[in-house]
Amino acid sequence: MFRFLYNRARKIKEYVETQKKIQRWDNLRRMGMHIGKGVNLPMSTWIDTSHCYLISIGDNCGFGDLCVILAHDAMPNEYIDATRIGRVTIHESCHFGVCTVILPGVEIGPMSIIGANSVVANDIPPHSVAAGNPAKVICSLEEYLERHKKNMKTMPLFPYKEYDCKYITPEKKKEMLAKLADTDGYITGGYTAMIQDNECLVRTK
Repeated sequence: MFRFLYNRARKIKEYVETQKKIQRWDNLRRMGMHIGKGVNLPMSTWIDTSHCYLISIGDNCGFGDLCVILAHDAMPNEYIDATRIGRVTIHESCHFGVCTVILPGVEIGPMSIIGANSVVANDIPPHSVAAGNPAKVICSLEEYLERHKKNMKTMPLFPYKEYDCKYITPEKKKEMLAKLADTDGYITGGYTAMIQDNECLVRTK
């Protein structure tokens, strides 16, 4: 009985949280912000709501927790009685690590990855991986993916349907800990599960 009530409460909580996200996305769109389809935009992402109509996010973008998207900068206001504003254009299939700050007036090219804790103060070209403060390109997307593909040939692989937090058993946890004792690994199939089975993240429609 306790487990039934716990699972019921968890499902209700998940439903409420999902509806809050959807309501927020709808409100931002009504205010003029463009948000494409398939976007992972967590509640913790801080959006410059007063100027959100200057912000555009393309399809299939993803944001880690606590990212910030700014379209205005009021720092000089006291001194020159003026606030800088600028459009923020994030093209399709861009992904941002946790705590990334995106400043006004930047354009981020499609299929780009920005590392955690970066500050995007300048444009990022398409198919790039950038990081730092200010964020600078460190390699191309192709180079980044090739490095991961090479690693996957020798590092442990863990199927999503067995090792994701929804599925993993105590035995699987022990196995994962042992295999990751002196190396990294990869959970595989999570994106496929999200696309085909609607698992993982709640994304915009």
